[in-house]
Amino acid sequence: MILHELVIDAARRDPDALAVVSGEDALSYGQLDAQADRYAAALRSRGVRPGDRVLIWGGKSTAAVALMQGALRAGAIYVPVAATNPAVRVATIARDCAAALIAMDGSVTAYLPQVAGGPRSAGAPLVTLEELLAEAEAEAGAGAGQPPYPASPDEPAYILYTSGSTGTPKGVAISHANALAFVRWAAELLELGPQDRLSNHAPFNFDLSVFDLYGAFLAGASVRLVPPELAYTPLQLAEFLVAARITVWYSVPSALVLMMRDGGLLDRPQPPDLRACVFAGEPFALARVQALRKHWPTVRLLNWYGPTETNVCTSYEVTDADLARTGPLPIGTAASGDTVTLDPPGEGEIVVSGPTTMLGYWGGPAHHGPYRTGDFGRLGADGELEYVGRIDHLVKVRGQRVELGEIENVLATHAGVSAVAVLVVGSGLEAELHAVVVPAEGGRPRLLDLKAYSAERMPTYMIPDALHLTDALPLTPNGKVDRPALLAAIERGGL
Repeated sequence: MILHELVIDAARRDPDALAVVSGEDALSYGQLDAQADRYAAALRSRGVRPGDRVLIWGGKSTAAVALMQGALRAGAIYVPVAATNPAVRVATIARDCAAALIAMDGSVTAYLPQVAGGPRSAGAPLVTLEELLAEAEAEAGAGAGQPPYPASPDEPAYILYTSGSTGTPKGVAISHANALAFVRWAAELLELGPQDRLSNHAPFNFDLSVFDLYGAFLAGASVRLVPPELAYTPLQLAEFLVAARITVWYSVPSALVLMMRDGGLLDRPQPPDLRACVFAGEPFALARVQALRKHWPTVRLLNWYGPTETNVCTSYEVTDADLARTGPLPIGTAASGDTVTLDPPGEGEIVVSGPTTMLGYWGGPAHHGPYRTGDFGRLGADGELEYVGRIDHLVKVRGQRVELGEIENVLATHAGVSAVAVLVVGSGLEAELHAVVVPAEGGRPRLLDLKAYSAERMPTYMIPDALHLTDALPLTPNGKVDRPALLAAIERGGL
């Protein structure tokens, strides 16, 4: 089984069943199947061949979902990039994966004329989703008789780009088999069926979306896309949960906290259709989980854990017993057929091996054997795994994975910056990115200057929230930046 066969099978079973809904736009499984075939024909006519990379830059839409399916049917590897990524970063990603084509939606085409070093510099043809759809319709007859590419389960299906420590985003290559090992496990755990309506809160370049889309397709259920502009608007998001009659919700905890704190989620009755609420991507404060459990006593609450390189590799289901818990909420036990250990045993780095472990980083050597997550964990008294924190300084801010080194590398190229260190101050929704800068000679950069500079080179969630100027960065005895000393100075107001 390969990923694009899920939609084909669902269309055969019930072509009229709703597959993807985005606002007023909706595709049945029959329509999604047909549109994916047409996109595949259009891609082939543009010279896209098996193994080529198709970069999809923009927001979330039924057309983008159909294009991802079309790319797979043409044997291509799709590379989703959210609209929040600036044009320069998109070009970097396109060059890194040697994209054969860049497909864009209307939310990003305004970037193209004026940005030096933008996508036009990547050397790949550019086409809008609308243009490609018109070509797809024109190719309907020509592509009707061509079967989908017979991919091997071990071939790459998509590449998800994450923040990289060298200043260059890293592409995590995921095979059909990697994704399906997780999706099948999740669908069985949640007992997904055709009657379900899954939410899609995460952007397509975030691994949470893999469950939303392919879990729905495996079960013949429907997936309701949350528009990016609603993603962190608490009142509208809480209303969406009810109005869309979501049965299975999946998001980062930050979104749920916003809905609870500012969206009146706990002031409303339990959503009548909701039967499972899953969260992942960052720790969820125990008090918030307990409040949600009390308010939604019949909704299953599940805490999933796993980096992009493994997707979900552990799972923990909240029970009434957790209402008396005082320690951290566990991340549970191994999931998706994976094996999860600690090095050293009992308390150490979380190490994952098994079917969900990535093929490798695009352009780098193939990954073999266990994957060392860089996360520190420990076994609780009940035998459940607990997440402690990052070993290095790769962090989560507002649910997004951020490598502080990438931000530092970008800021270091600003003419007014001589040296820089970036830290996370606070936690959860209050987490902020603080840049500590040693000004260049004769310069004194302002926060607004660095924000504007960052906005042209990084997604919005990586833009610094605060700026501190200092004469020198404190160093440890081995010559590295003393981050704990910097953090302590910021927290006591000494910078």
